[in-house]
Amino acid sequence: MTSSPILDDALRDTILAKPETVLDDKDVMRALIAANEKSMGGNIVDLRGIAMERLEARLDRLEDTHRSVIAAAYENLAGTNQIHRAILRLLDPVDFEVFLRDLGGPVAEILRVDAMVLVLESAQNDEDGVVQRLGDVLRVTRPGFVDDYLTFGRGGQTRQVTLRQVQVASEQIFGKSADWIRSEACLKLDFGKGRLPGLLVMGAEDPHQFSPQQGTDLLAFFAGVFERSMRRWLS
Repeated sequence: MTSSPILDDALRDTILAKPETVLDDKDVMRALIAANEKSMGGNIVDLRGIAMERLEARLDRLEDTHRSVIAAAYENLAGTNQIHRAILRLLDPVDFEVFLRDLGGPVAEILRVDAMVLVLESAQNDEDGVVQRLGDVLRVTRPGFVDDYLTFGRGGQTRQVTLRQVQVASEQIFGKSADWIRSEACLKLDFGKGRLPGLLVMGAEDPHQFSPQQGTDLLAFFAGVFERSMRRWLS
């Protein structure tokens, strides 16, 4: 190799002084590899270049996966903190009526849902004053309503947490808010032996806020704390 360098002296000195800058620049490295392949001619297969391309593609996939895992971890941590704050607020009231009002107010705001309704089954037509005053957050229904609502009246096994999108929300549950509710989280509540079940329904205007593909662990934990709090009030 007797040809003299044709690089500008300043550029050449910069590369020699900091060669790692060239190695770290993907676009520069691609250009150098392409130039090397071109100089070898079209009849030569550069196995090293092919291997580098495959390694580079694998590295890009690993970086994408890494970013996805980190984002999911942050999202899960944020969701956990959100549930914890909602539970602490849920445990604050010492009066049942305040407990229910907070459910439709501060607790719903912490969980970032647009509506929250507690459904209680009762064998009698309850005209209690508390029910009348808390009509926005409390519904008293006939026995069997909870399972019918969760299965659309088709029967079968019900889950503790049901996430789904809705085209037409139930007016019996959401009242006037039913016009704009497009997804819901339904938390089935067990109040103990000898008591009818209940249902806590969270409604959202965003159709993608609740969907069957999402995890339910945090909401199941919230449901467990809520039903235990309700057992205390009911007793």
